[in-house]
Amino acid sequence: MTDSAGIPGGTAAGGAGRPPRSRGRRRRLLRWIGLGAVFLVLAGTATGWWLYNKLDGNITEDTSAAAELRRYERERPAHLATGAQNILLIGSDSRSGKDNARYGQDGGTQRSDTTILLHLPQDRRSATAVSIPRDLMTDIPSCLQPDGSRTAARFSQFNWAFQWGGAACTIRTVEKLTGIRVDHHMVIDFGGFKKMVDAIGGVEVCLKDPVNDSEAKLRLAAGRQNLRGEQALGYVRARHSLGNGSDTERMDRQQQFLGSLVKKVQSNGVLLNPTRLYPLLDAATSSVTTDPGLASLRGLYELVRGMRDIPTHQVKFLTVPRKPYAPDPNRDELVEPDAERLFRQLRMDKPVTVAPPEPTPTARASEVAGADVEAGSDTNSADEGTVTPQVPVPTFTGTTAGNADCR
Repeated sequence: MTDSAGIPGGTAAGGAGRPPRSRGRRRRLLRWIGLGAVFLVLAGTATGWWLYNKLDGNITEDTSAAAELRRYERERPAHLATGAQNILLIGSDSRSGKDNARYGQDGGTQRSDTTILLHLPQDRRSATAVSIPRDLMTDIPSCLQPDGSRTAARFSQFNWAFQWGGAACTIRTVEKLTGIRVDHHMVIDFGGFKKMVDAIGGVEVCLKDPVNDSEAKLRLAAGRQNLRGEQALGYVRARHSLGNGSDTERMDRQQQFLGSLVKKVQSNGVLLNPTRLYPLLDAATSSVTTDPGLASLRGLYELVRGMRDIPTHQVKFLTVPRKPYAPDPNRDELVEPDAERLFRQLRMDKPVTVAPPEPTPTARASEVAGADVEAGSDTNSADEGTVTPQVPVPTFTGTTAGNADCR
């Protein structure tokens, strides 16, 4: 067939001609753009999945502690406040592993000089971190040792619990001491602590005097300092070269450091910035050993999400009310009824407030401002036109993350 001009395959005058070459190129370009977009989506999904699995696989699950706690479930405290959570943070001085070997010979045992009970209320509008002194004399139950044997229950120094029976023994000791149900726990060693501090670019502290402590591997000038890995670890571990050398001052210093860390994380927008959040998550997940309930990226994320909007002035740090133990002033014992008042507030998910210590030397470090109002004291129903007085919130000596500035 020919057209009117005799050209095969042509069309008559006025008919539709072949599509211009530019239209074909446009279609091919759109096709390649579509394929590229699909590739990017698939690559992004695959990368996201790989990162999630990497972080999720970093976490070490403490199944042995979970099994031991199930064995003693009947003797553990009940949950009294729905939605509230109590998390036990344990710092291990284990020398096992390449990151910890430089701090001493691995003797196959470990102790914990840092134990903090973190209470998150149901409304997640505050957080209360309570330090438990390593030298506190308390009842330690019979615990399962690494070799399969069991210790006898005894009255002893608190930090022996971790050496004798690890996290499970420490949790049961804390629950016996406080009557508070521990929902989750985390154990972090020297190397893990350094990684997490480095992941956020260090933590700022202020020193009144220069520090030179060979045992803690710490040498610092006086003034404002941004501490990273090794220096940060030395700062929270140092005891004899800072202050009066007491464990009390070390706990205060640890609380101030943690307050600065919380403030740094919130002020830098780490929790809302993926490029900053990933290094922190990588360091955290590869550094902690947790119970099965937290041993996943989802579990840790839910925990962090519940804390990220808490104002820094509502992140509170304090130490259990205690005093020198009468038979041995190098040990501690609880101050009552102050300690029980604190434990009751946390058990029932009631608020506590903290305030700096009073400057007078006679002021007790654990002094509680305001007494509880006894139930039924001179109160009538609202129908009788009277107002029921409110019970004052107990105040304990402590600090907040909002007070962590260098001044």
